[in-house]
Amino acid sequence: MHRILARALSLVAAACLPVACGSGPATAPDPEPIADQAITLVTHDSFRVSQGILEAFTAETGVTVTVENAGDTGQMVATSILTADNPIGDVMYGVDNTFLQRALDAELFEAYESPALANVPMSLQLDPGHRVTPIDFGDVCANYWIDRFGDDLPVPVTLADLVDPVYRGLLVVENPETSSPGLAFLLATIAEFGDGWEEFWKSLRINDVVVTASWDDAYYGEFVSGGGDRPIVISYASSPPAEVIYADPPVDTAPTGVITDTCFRQVEFAGILAGTTHRSAAEALVDFLLSDTFQEDIPLNMFVFPASTTAALPRAFVDHVVLPEDPYTLPPAEIGANRNAWTERWTQIVLR
Repeated sequence: MHRILARALSLVAAACLPVACGSGPATAPDPEPIADQAITLVTHDSFRVSQGILEAFTAETGVTVTVENAGDTGQMVATSILTADNPIGDVMYGVDNTFLQRALDAELFEAYESPALANVPMSLQLDPGHRVTPIDFGDVCANYWIDRFGDDLPVPVTLADLVDPVYRGLLVVENPETSSPGLAFLLATIAEFGDGWEEFWKSLRINDVVVTASWDDAYYGEFVSGGGDRPIVISYASSPPAEVIYADPPVDTAPTGVITDTCFRQVEFAGILAGTTHRSAAEALVDFLLSDTFQEDIPLNMFVFPASTTAALPRAFVDHVVLPEDPYTLPPAEIGANRNAWTERWTQIVLR
């Protein structure tokens, strides 16, 4: 915004004659005041922040934020598309790289390049047009119950290992049509095996994989952590610190580990919804979402990682998280073009 304004003023100055424009110094118009405005942040049902975080933004800017939960990520994007002519909010937070292309194709967002992007790795900046801004990331990975593995049963290392008969009946996954980690795991297998992903899933089915509708059903139902008998589950790289933080009685070490060579990286973005009548306030909110105040609040509330490199991680994440060096990814455009066909084919292979 400031660069556009400066460019416009320079063009006016260059074209202006002294007699016509006067000889006094040029003055820029005051920026749009944002104090006392109220804006709406549209987000998914997993959005959590500590008490006082959004109030800190209000204290800093005078802008009040109302949070509008719009279901899971897919529902949030679908609702925003249906209401694009009369947007339900000013900023959307939580669209990830698995649904990003759908939102971009629907022209849901207005471009904005936050100055705080200087602290965000380029690997997370997936939209060169800056229609969305990366806020956090997480890795969906195979997790395992440590005590169930040892000399007699080594921990699997790769995706290909999971179809070894030695792991028959040990894995639980989520349905990619109803679960975000389920979709991420499917995308990891496509990124790894290419056209051979269907054969991989056929082999998993032969190897007695169990499929659940949701992460809760998998992690707290079939997986050992919830009293089930399956020691491998599709979860998150941040699940081990959660096991420590919520352990009762307390524990010093996590009972679960992460198979880092199975991970798919999810990136969540914020974007200014097209048609907002509070553009400057919306820009300020996007900037705030990348501030250390908000970024450092993310891990212990939503158990994902801050996008900004200046944000400090809580001790539990430092001590109990191992991030993959080279997680699986796919271009958002490729995901958007093929997601429905992939999930339909997966259903035919695995569930029918």
